[in-house]
Amino acid sequence: MSTAAAPVRSGAVLADLLPAARHRYAVDAALVLGGAALTGIAAQIAVPVPGSPVPVTGQTFAALLIGTALGARRGFLSLALYALVGMAGMPWFAEASSGWSMPSLGYVFGMLLAATVVGALARRGGDRSVLRTAGTMVLGSAIIYAIGVPYLALSTGMSLSAAVAAGLTPFLIGDALKAALAMGVLPTTWKLLGRRG
Repeated sequence: MSTAAAPVRSGAVLADLLPAARHRYAVDAALVLGGAALTGIAAQIAVPVPGSPVPVTGQTFAALLIGTALGARRGFLSLALYALVGMAGMPWFAEASSGWSMPSLGYVFGMLLAATVVGALARRGGDRSVLRTAGTMVLGSAIIYAIGVPYLALSTGMSLSAAVAAGLTPFLIGDALKAALAMGVLPTTWKLLGRRG
């Protein structure tokens, strides 16, 4: 009897490598719950930005990694659970906040869409090489800002240019570092697993 693993089919994401043939729904539920919890924990890694109601957090990085690792469907469900539970009162948004009235809630909605999109790209190999991962992370970050910045402007009464200055510009260096980390972690994980399917 051979113990060698069969190659992963094309279109797989990292979560698909988990052995779960007979318990797929339980594993999917655990992955969705775990992704929501990981995002909530990462959101507590927060550094205030002077002049901005939006802190630098690990939340966006977690959301993008969850999307790529779990795929579009599980990534969407995970971030939807995170958003709904946080809006219902669980203090696991950035800096232990919760509810509907935060000016940074648009970023949470952006993360929901971004996790879905990067998950779909990961199914097409968007996390298998350094360059593909870079493109995937840049697109995911752009989606988060495309929703978060206008929401910030509307919820605070800022002009769009002021919202860009407060809710986008201070975060670009951090996002570049997060993308660089993902560019190292995701393709390396696939390489270590020996599966580029």
